[in-house]
Parts: sequence; C-alpha cells; structure tokens
Amino acid sequence: MELKDFISVAGKSGLHTIVGKSKNNVIVESLKDKKRFPIFNTNKISALSDISIYTYDEEILLSELFDRIQNKYKKEAAISHLESADELKKVFEELVPNYDKEQVYNSDIKKVFQWYNILHDTDNLVSEKSKEEEKKESNKKANKQKEGSKKEANKEEKKKK
Repeated sequence: MELKDFISVAGKSGLHTIVGKSKNNVIVESLKDKKRFPIFNTNKISALSDISIYTYDEEILLSELFDRIQNKYKKEAAISHLESADELKKVFEELVPNYDKEQVYNSDIKKVFQWYNILHDTDNLVSEKSKEEEKKESNKKANKQKEGSKKEANKEEKKKK
C-alpha cells in the first residue's frame, strides 16, 4: 500500500496531503473536509510511510498493517476508533499478535484504526498489487491500440498500391 502522499500533523486530527510548499511553510489539505492550511517548520509532521509498529521480533510498516486490516475486513471499513480500548486491543492483537505491549499505546492503536477508516472513506486505500495490475492492464490496452493502428496503416498502404 502506498502511503507516501499522506501525513499526520501533531495537534491536528485526521490525515492530510501536501498540496504546496513555500519558503517558510507547507500547505496541507485535510482528506476529510478538504480544508487547506499552512504548516510551519515548528509543527511536527509524520509521513505515514515512515510509521511502523513495534513488535517483539521486528517492526511492521503501517502499510503492511493496513493491508492486513484490508484483508481482514474484506476491503470494508474497520472497527471504529471510538470503540472501547479493550475491544480495539483485541482486534489489533488478531492483526499483530506479537506487538510490543510496552511501546504500542492505546492511543497508537486508536490512531491506526482512525487513519485506516479515513483512507477507506476517502477511497485512498489502494494496495501495491492493485496498482501493478492496473499498470499491466493499461500496458495491454496500449499494446492492443498500437497493434490496431499498425494494422489500419498497413490496410491503407495496400489500398494506395
């Protein structure tokens, strides 16, 4: 799953995308309400592609966790982040059984489900496999069009002769 275009801003709820840059700030747009506002270099910005979940073995990238959530919920919305902490932990433990319970807080688990649902609601959940399949299909279509235009050109040349 491609998450490089999405950021989280400390102190601002939800997810955002960068729409412009200037000398002293970055203009971001909220995914939910499409409002734009400046973020200055004093604000803490985290790219979702850089965020990972601690486990006892290794770190799991947020994109991999979102793929797991997407598979579990069959591309539907996940459990709401407003559910009880115990319920969220239970579901999170099914997804990441060996997550580090000392370093992953309830607020982190809540954010994961909130972010997933925001991306789901705004149709921004596209897995890497889907993107590769789309590229293959578009390449096939382009090749068919090229072949079709070559055949037409050959027919026209034969008519001229």
